Amino acid sequence: MRLVVTGGAGFIGSHVVDRLLGDGHEVAVVDDLSTGRRDNVNAAARLHVVDVRAPELRRIIDGTRPAAVVHLAAQAAVSRSVADPAFDASVNILGTLNLLDACGAARVRDVVYISTGGAAYGDTDVIPTPETHLTVPASPYGVSKVAAELYLHCWAALAGARGVSLRLANVYGPRQNPEGEAGVVAIFTSRLLGGRSCIVNGDGEQTRDYVYVADVADAVTRALARSAATGPINVGTARQTTVNELYRMLAGAAGIERAAEHGQARPGEQRHSALDWSRARRLLEWTPATPLERGLAETVAWARADRRATDTRGEATEVPG
Repeated sequence: MRLVVTGGAGFIGSHVVDRLLGDGHEVAVVDDLSTGRRDNVNAAARLHVVDVRAPELRRIIDGTRPAAVVHLAAQAAVSRSVADPAFDASVNILGTLNLLDACGAARVRDVVYISTGGAAYGDTDVIPTPETHLTVPASPYGVSKVAAELYLHCWAALAGARGVSLRLANVYGPRQNPEGEAGVVAIFTSRLLGGRSCIVNGDGEQTRDYVYVADVADAVTRALARSAATGPINVGTARQTTVNELYRMLAGAAGIERAAEHGQARPGEQRHSALDWSRARRLLEWTPATPLERGLAETVAWARADRRATDTRGEATEVPG
């Protein structure tokens, strides 16, 4: 099957592309490389360096004529969405509308949209949270992602197409960039292996649901293959892990005994989050196959190997552990 993956040079997107190619599909990647990396893109995929908001996108979709599109391209930094909500909306809402317009013109009939779980639902007493729960996002990022879901639902109904929104929990794994507003797993791993202290915000008892990136890629492939799957579908583990527990597991995987430091709590930070994935089990026959302990160990092993490879090129100095 011929497919287009937007954001395919990013952390999650590149794993999705690898999985789709491994399953025998033909894949074209659309990415402006603002946060993605060219060396993340599988050599078997064709890369188009273009902004998802650009008029050129229509020509690419029309020329590729994909059977389906997986849409990951996004402005994903919550802090930037707060500082510049107009930019956030331009990428996440207008970029999605530009893509859907291109898909309609090319008669694409299946779109799998990569959305957010925790940022969509906001703080809730219903944990693990099902898709039937109200979405009450607390950031412009969450608002724009939910808005794009609604536009996809509307577009699919008008075009006679199928739209699936995968609401992801906190994704972690190899290739995640520890810089900027990255996931805590990538940040802690980088600092532990670099011999630096890790800062836990507040008391560290806030919880998140961590899902391994390969399991996310598996959910995407299943969403593409199952025509009965539509609407929002949570992709998580339903397991709550505190930041303190996460740090202890990562430090153990890295073979480091140093305790974490504690800093100020972030104002407005979501306290608890975990996703009910029973709908994914029912519609996609999907399960989160990677236990957190194993996924963290594999992530640390990859990061250590990556640092050693960088050191060989003369760009790093030391890899503790």
